[in-house]
Amino acid sequence: MNFLAHAYLSFGNPEILIGNMIADQIKGKQIEQYPETIQQGIHIHRQIDSFTDKHPSTQDAVKLLQSTAGRYSGAFLDVAYDHFLAQDQENEPVGGWEPFAQKSYKQISDYKDILPGQFCSMFMYMESENWFYNYRYKWMIEKSFDRLKQRANYLDNEANIFGEFEKNYNELRDYYQSFFPELKSFVQSLHS
Repeated sequence: MNFLAHAYLSFGNPEILIGNMIADQIKGKQIEQYPETIQQGIHIHRQIDSFTDKHPSTQDAVKLLQSTAGRYSGAFLDVAYDHFLAQDQENEPVGGWEPFAQKSYKQISDYKDILPGQFCSMFMYMESENWFYNYRYKWMIEKSFDRLKQRANYLDNEANIFGEFEKNYNELRDYYQSFFPELKSFVQSLHS
């Protein structure tokens, strides 16, 4: 799952949200620098990723992008899953996705003094481009895919991953729909 899902699966807890957002930048004993609840958010992020990667629906969905995305299929699928979540009316937060996005950005900003520099650089774009809300739009997914391609060392810049996403759109959405309720239940159990 990508940033929107990690924010959503923090269930309104600001420190869990921070841990969920920064987990990929925290290595080894760096985790010990953070308060206990942020550490919990980091662990939840890693459990979300593990659950997602091992789920049969995800393993099947990744195959739909492999011909163009190769070893990076999982990363592109994470962004695609955020697209489907942003359109998911059953899981829409109370008040809607736009207020959820703004509240999340505010909560993240409140902790800017302890955020890793790499995350801060990215967060500037996340907030100004309103990723959490705009993931619902295909143009944002295409933009996100282009950014991912630029960072992927072993991927042809001409690879038409967005085209593959569009070609397999309905199947990918079906995989998301069969997988996400199980992920949400799993994460709710971690919070309790």
